[in-house]
Amino acid sequence: MNLDPAQCYRALLSHDPRFDGVFFVGVSSTAIYCRTVCPARAPRAERCEYFPSAAAAEREGYRPCLRCRPEMAPGNARVDAAGRLAAAAAGRIEEGALGEGGVERLARGLGVTGRHLRRVVRAEYGVSPIELAQTQRLLLAKRLLTDTTLSVTGVAHASGFRSVRRFNALFRSRYRLKPRDIRRTHGAPQATLACGLAYRPPFGWDDLLRFLEKRAVAGVETVRGGRYLRTVALGTHRGWIAVGHAPGRRMLRVEVAASLAPALPAVLGRVKRLFDLAAEPRRVAEHLGAMGRAGLRVPGAFDGFETAARVVLGQQISVAAARTLAGRLVREFGEAVSGAPEGLSHAWPGAARVAALRPARLAALGIVSARARCLGALARAAADGRIALAPGASVEETQARLRAIPGIGAWTAEVIALRALGWPDAFPHTDLGIRRALGTDDSETILATAEPWRPWRAYAAIALWNSLEEA
Repeated sequence: MNLDPAQCYRALLSHDPRFDGVFFVGVSSTAIYCRTVCPARAPRAERCEYFPSAAAAEREGYRPCLRCRPEMAPGNARVDAAGRLAAAAAGRIEEGALGEGGVERLARGLGVTGRHLRRVVRAEYGVSPIELAQTQRLLLAKRLLTDTTLSVTGVAHASGFRSVRRFNALFRSRYRLKPRDIRRTHGAPQATLACGLAYRPPFGWDDLLRFLEKRAVAGVETVRGGRYLRTVALGTHRGWIAVGHAPGRRMLRVEVAASLAPALPAVLGRVKRLFDLAAEPRRVAEHLGAMGRAGLRVPGAFDGFETAARVVLGQQISVAAARTLAGRLVREFGEAVSGAPEGLSHAWPGAARVAALRPARLAALGIVSARARCLGALARAAADGRIALAPGASVEETQARLRAIPGIGAWTAEVIALRALGWPDAFPHTDLGIRRALGTDDSETILATAEPWRPWRAYAAIALWNSLEEA
């Protein structure tokens, strides 16, 4: 990433939130690095050094600022192939991918060689994947030490460290502080953990919440009191989350059941995906004009298979009918989640669970036979790894494999790309809602109309859907 010092310094002086997380500023006189929105008095230009990532700043010996808290900065949205690969790798590393396997395994999951992945990550963030992982773990630990009452041991494990001794040693060597030195929250253990996730304003919270509420599946999700709540099943961990909006602080407030603490990196990473927190609304609005109105976001997927299965269930029926079928599937085959708020009772059944079901059992829920077979085939492909339903997977290859499943056509593959793969240029041009919004059924006309919206056609699709809901 090329960082022009003059432009970066202007962004720092203006505290411009549009550049929050795009780069970080190291101050040589204090050996501290900050976000562009730091409330501290701006240093002189000659004392500033600019970095494409927090990890790059820390590698040069800078410590994170205790005021602006770099661990809370939003991520970066990328459109070009190399940038998207690096961002996807960073996202998976943040969710704990290197704790489950090495760089080579991560690279295979992204469809590239380990050498290529290392080269792309270093070019984008200025560090190796391992260095990136270390910094992300430490920054999450810093956040938990500041905002929760988890013990130091609990913080170490929740942050992805397998050894408390290693955590303490790395924290002291990197930050020149002991973990207890930045502890702010004391008292009895909490039933939930509270975390903040920042975004670049503006943020269309109401539109996003309305989209999710209309599609919420009974037992799995609900919207109440201006918050989005859902059950979570990750590995052996079960629990729930609640996501609210804190506009004055430019962040989402995420409440996480304490039972999910060991899976916290993955939980927070999925919340970021679901709410499109890496979006750069200025770039989208500049490209889409009036359509890219304030804070437009593309609702992502908390779980790729869940979202893909719901898209299949929604083929050629209304949103309400699709919710009904999904609710039946959850009640019959989902796993019960105890201790969740009212309205949350079950976790969505995973790919392996659905793959093991005979089509007749799915059809008994009211799902037409052909769609039941399609859902089973999708589940088997996801369960055995033939199809990856997460950002970073090859869009073209994934869509081709999806379309090879009987019952999945262009519309289904495109909507899955839009939500589960996080592809910003996905555009389901055959969608009935998009046709209604544009006032035509002619595919060539629709595609021609959408051509100037590249590479942000997914945002245009959401804007068109939103326009129908407001009409």
